[in-house]
Amino acid sequence: MPQVRRDSVAFTVVVTVAVLIGAALMLGLLALAGAPGTVLLATAFAAVPVGPLVATYLWLDRYEPEPKSMLVAGLLWGAFVATAAAILVSGVGGLVVGVTEEQSLAVVAPVTEEATKGLFLVLLLWWRRAELDGILDGLVYAGMVGIGFAFTENILYLAAAYDGTDGIGPGGIEGVTGTFVLRCLISPFAHPLFTAFTGIGIGIAVGSRSGAVRVLAPLGGYACAVVAHGIWNGSTLVGTDAFFLVYGVLMLPVFVGLIVLAVWSRSFERRMLTAALQDAARRELIPATDIGWVVDLGARRLARRHARERGGPDAERAMVDFQQAAVELGFLHHRMLRGTPPRDWQARGQELVARIQVARPWFAFPGQVVPQR
Repeated sequence: MPQVRRDSVAFTVVVTVAVLIGAALMLGLLALAGAPGTVLLATAFAAVPVGPLVATYLWLDRYEPEPKSMLVAGLLWGAFVATAAAILVSGVGGLVVGVTEEQSLAVVAPVTEEATKGLFLVLLLWWRRAELDGILDGLVYAGMVGIGFAFTENILYLAAAYDGTDGIGPGGIEGVTGTFVLRCLISPFAHPLFTAFTGIGIGIAVGSRSGAVRVLAPLGGYACAVVAHGIWNGSTLVGTDAFFLVYGVLMLPVFVGLIVLAVWSRSFERRMLTAALQDAARRELIPATDIGWVVDLGARRLARRHARERGGPDAERAMVDFQQAAVELGFLHHRMLRGTPPRDWQARGQELVARIQVARPWFAFPGQVVPQR
């Protein structure tokens, strides 16, 4: 357990310090991006797609919700750390290597941006592996980082479009409208989509028993992210027709494919969780009669409402904690059965069983009598 706490603290310290430094750098850059009114207008436009995108990933994450603090950390990492690091690395690389603007857009930007975004997932894999249970978790965290990155990047692009310094539009409302439609309405999912490949690679690595796969899967995911990002950026250099061709032939099909993969992963998680909890019940870690109220989302909501109506807020909180602990125990037990448990799986398992035992006397499921406390 002490090692787990050290890992957790190390992750928190590194991410917090990096976010603070990145925020300072990006806020300074935004101050130079235009007048305060321009930056505020650009920020308002850039915020439009953020809510729907975050809501989509939270919907995908309903089955085994990740800690809200970790999701926020992913957003902040993308918004400040990844953007600042990508700009610094790209700028220094451009001065040292002397790449052209076209090479920077099609090659340097994809390599650096996907590396700085993917670093958050690597830190999770290194220090907070317990938060990653598979591909769906990798997609969710990658999505949060991508959303944060796109938000800050869009502010810069929209501010430049409004000031007419982007070299494309006429400036003013007319100029910012075109950029807003293109970046915030037509392709708001671009950065989350690119980083999703890295997230898939991380998710595969977590569930694999092969040492080679644990190394190659994240690298392969990153390579796919860079290629997709490079093709997308490169299409803007060829012309409008090429851009919309790539959008229709590559972006939309891949986006739909990732949605299908995410939905399938969530369905798979239900089957996997059911099997794992049934095995845990045979080992007397959880009552077998409780499993149905944990693995089905509709049954979860019904059980929480029933607990609130019969036992009040305390019973509802106990139900929520019980369900969360049972779900986490199921995922942990599955990894133990597969032979890929985290280092602290025994201590974590004991803690989860203890949470279940503490919460269980406070409520009853529909059709049951409230147990004696």
